[in-house]
Order: sequence, then C-alpha cells, then structure tokens
Amino acid sequence: MDHIDRVLLAQLQQDATRSYAELSKSVGLSAGATHERVRKLRERGVIRRTAVEVDPVAVGHGVLAYVTVDSTSWMGDSAEHFAALPEIVEAHVIAGSASVLVKVRTATTEQLQDVLRRIYAIEGVNGTRATVVLETLFERPVSPYTDGGADGGADGQE
Repeated sequence: MDHIDRVLLAQLQQDATRSYAELSKSVGLSAGATHERVRKLRERGVIRRTAVEVDPVAVGHGVLAYVTVDSTSWMGDSAEHFAALPEIVEAHVIAGSASVLVKVRTATTEQLQDVLRRIYAIEGVNGTRATVVLETLFERPVSPYTDGGADGGADGQE
C-alpha cells in the first residue's frame, strides 16, 4: 500500500458514500484511476465491506457487555454456536485464562442475562464473566496510516 491507498482508505472510513470524483480530488488522480485503486483494495481484502454504522442506543440496544467464556475444551471450532446468538456482535478466541471473548449488545440487563444463559448452554462452556460497559469513551477504526506490517515491507510501501 502506498500513500494514495492510505488516503483513500481514510477518506472512505470517514464517509463511504463519497463519489469517485470527490475521492479523486483528495488524491490527485482521475475518477477512473481512483475507482481502479478502490477496486484493487477490495480485491486484496483490504476493504472487507462497506456498511452503515448504526447507533446501538438509537435502535434499542443500549446495554453493551464484554463476556469472557471459560471452557473445558477448545472453543475455536464453535463459531457457529456463538454466531447463532444474534446479540453477540463479535466473538474472538483468546489467550489467557478464558477461551473466548464476546461482545454482546442487548436492550436490557434481563436480556443480557438470557444471553449469558444461552452461552452457558453451549457444549464445552463451563463459565462466563460479564463486564457491563457504563460509558464508551471513544471507538476508532484501524488507521490506514499506521504500518501494521501486514504487507511485509519495512516502510509500508509496495
């Protein structure tokens, strides 16, 4: 990835509805060349998807909790069990004392308790610990300007 790709990613993260003509002005390319760059970023999997960010509170999912899941066996093969619970918006296999970390969104703490019961019913799960978020200070997307070393280049250039 070069500087132009990084600028395009930053612009799209701010507003993915920008036209190629508008994006092209920010990078000094034609709209066609800009479209081609974005297409290649999609093909390479750098841009995974384009989505609308919804305010969870506005749609009645104001309770946010992170739940660690303890298990008696490897849970890495249990993605479908966690995915079957629509209140779970993220699930991660983790290192440490727990096996899985899930991010849960519900409308009420009673609904959160129900989700915890359903998680506990998954085969191999022998415990959960929930941390309820009182206030989110900030959230940020992955910065396209920070070289995470994914491309293997020492300077982040292709």
